[in-house]
Amino acid sequence: MPLLPSWLTEPLWDQFAALLPERPEFHPDHPLGCHRRRISDRIIFDKMLQLLRFGCSYEALADTACSATTIRSRRDEWIRLGVFARLKQIALDSYDRIVGLVLDQIAVDGSITKAPGGGEVARRSPVDRGKQGLKRSGMTDGYGIPLGRVLAGANRHDFPLLAPTLDRLEGLGPLPDEITVHLDAGYDSDTPRALLSERGLRGRIAHKGEKAPIQASRRWHVERTHAWQNAFHRLARCYERRAIVIDAFFDLADTIITVRSLIRRAWTTRRWSECPNRRP
Repeated sequence: MPLLPSWLTEPLWDQFAALLPERPEFHPDHPLGCHRRRISDRIIFDKMLQLLRFGCSYEALADTACSATTIRSRRDEWIRLGVFARLKQIALDSYDRIVGLVLDQIAVDGSITKAPGGGEVARRSPVDRGKQGLKRSGMTDGYGIPLGRVLAGANRHDFPLLAPTLDRLEGLGPLPDEITVHLDAGYDSDTPRALLSERGLRGRIAHKGEKAPIQASRRWHVERTHAWQNAFHRLARCYERRAIVIDAFFDLADTIITVRSLIRRAWTTRRWSECPNRRP
């Protein structure tokens, strides 16, 4: 069974490869003018997808094609070049141009996952007997397309992360005049309401002690996106210790989610040369 369907991996790789700089096949500084050939970027890209999807260790993926050290060094090189962040932004721009982001209705919520390896942003989890955990404050549009996130320790409350999460709206270009932010009962206090009012945003916040189905508002979109992200085992059980590496894997996962939604929604309204015969 393939890791991801070809109608998804091929567009991802084509755009990813376009962002990579040219590299010689052999290292130019070698005294004899020869050396082992540089391992193909496509091989490392496929390994990164396997790491993201299955959550296994780098050593478990090492084989005759490449070593665990090569995967880590190429990953760090791509992070320094900002390739993962640029790929996510290109996917968002493409989705907005073809389908359209629903930016007048956004949702923000936090999600706690395991972080057995600890790290820069891992802290004691209040829902996992004090074990190391990671919280992400995620923001989505009205359909559930991930717009950004803030990483923090699992012991952080949701509403202090609301302001830095909403700051991610600044990089999305022109915004609607009226934006409604959907929040759960964890934000039901005066501080989040004052914050939204200062930014000119309207808040629709669930009230504490009042039971209501999640479908009663548009907050369920961000809950669904958290589930999509947790389907990538690298994010649901994070062993990475550096925040920039965790962000890179999140950017890659968000890109997959965005491109998948783009292809599925555009299938009914667009036609292109490599359009799948059936709706994905």
